[in-house]
Amino acid sequence: MKILIICTGNTCRSQMAEGFLRKKYPDWDIFSAGTKAETVVNPFAVKVMQEVDISIEEQKPSQIAFFLDQSFDYVFTVCDEANEICPMFSGNVKKRLHIGFEDPAKAVGSEEKILPIYRNVRNQIIEYFDKFRFEH
Repeated sequence: MKILIICTGNTCRSQMAEGFLRKKYPDWDIFSAGTKAETVVNPFAVKVMQEVDISIEEQKPSQIAFFLDQSFDYVFTVCDEANEICPMFSGNVKKRLHIGFEDPAKAVGSEEKILPIYRNVRNQIIEYFDKFRFEH
């Protein structure tokens, strides 16, 4: 199974989804990318994933252009902006799905105010992908 998760910056939501799916399905090819990929994974995303024993600190944001000629069983967009501007793939994509999650990177304030927002989004992502039934 080969899966791609797309968001805008590829620093939070798509990285958390990639980390969870990599842990749950270690034999699958799981990737994430951004339509406007940043340079590093968000440290709050790393922190809240560590809380559930999932390591994403070694993951790196990637530009979507790198993947456009590849084939995937599933391509997920996890933010509305990425869904709206998701480019066409020249490779075969069996299923393309959208599930919009709140952008935790927009949270402002102290760490004590920001972390619960990241935890909430992390929990939503894990719940969604834990229940999703992938078809081979």
